[in-house]
Amino acid sequence: MNIPSSPSASLTAAAAAAAGHQQYPGGTLYVVATPIGNLADLSLRAIHVLGLVDAVACEDTRVSAQLLRWLGLHKPLLALHQHNEQQAAEGLVARLLAGERIAYVSDAGTPAISDPGAVLVAAAARAGVRVVPLPGASSAAAALSVAGDARAQGFRFVGFLPTKAAERRTALQALTGASYSQVLFEAPHRIQELIALLAEVAPTQTLTVCREVTKQFETIHTAPCATLPAWMAEDKQRERGEFVLVLHAAPVVPGDDDLPEAAQRTLRVLVRDLPLKQAAALAAELTGESRKALYQLALDWKQDAEGDDDEGADETP
Repeated sequence: MNIPSSPSASLTAAAAAAAGHQQYPGGTLYVVATPIGNLADLSLRAIHVLGLVDAVACEDTRVSAQLLRWLGLHKPLLALHQHNEQQAAEGLVARLLAGERIAYVSDAGTPAISDPGAVLVAAAARAGVRVVPLPGASSAAAALSVAGDARAQGFRFVGFLPTKAAERRTALQALTGASYSQVLFEAPHRIQELIALLAEVAPTQTLTVCREVTKQFETIHTAPCATLPAWMAEDKQRERGEFVLVLHAAPVVPGDDDLPEAAQRTLRVLVRDLPLKQAAALAAELTGESRKALYQLALDWKQDAEGDDDEGADETP
């Protein structure tokens, strides 16, 4: 993240005015979301709390030092990252139990999702320490918000897939066909491989590719997986930066059980007096359901009825 020159004192004053009315007790861990690339995404509440705390625990002290300098703040920085999280958490919990206010920030975004922080939060909770979230920037939430996956029944955060080819393929195959959105992260040097694999194992599913979210060269593109290798190859710039991908819910092929009861009732009334195709078309217009699915259902009904008639004829002495 590029840190510009420090803002005026009016920014911290605005933060205090907006967030200062709330209580920020001691002996509390504040989990603070930081920008994922655009400093303007830092919330006023986050600025206020970073100014109040006794210390800031962080994934990388160098990155967090830049952010605090930009805010004109000088706080003790305590390193807590994936290699020391368990040990560092114990020391931080001791300080929290002694009544200190401590903030935890990752390098970018919301802690404890893909970045460190979960071990610290769990340790604080076990010790009876209050944990307060300060929501803000999240690349996963940002990608979901622009994916437009209206079919999805919820979402799942996947994060990074395994790097070994066989494990990667197996993991990706397990994601296909789901009824919910799935959020993946990928590094620039592996994005081509992942796009090609998605085109192979899930060609008809839709993928939203988010590159450099919130930054100057942000790119967002939604298309079927089968088309994405060619799209990526059109411009080498599309391979650069940090990637968040949203694999959309798989298309559903409607069957009898998938059509709402109201649509089925409408179709039953229409097929009494109209040819099947005309009844299905009119039912689709009235209900908004798939004409193809309605026609197939009507056809199934007809075939079942003819089958029943044939069975009855066979039983006649």
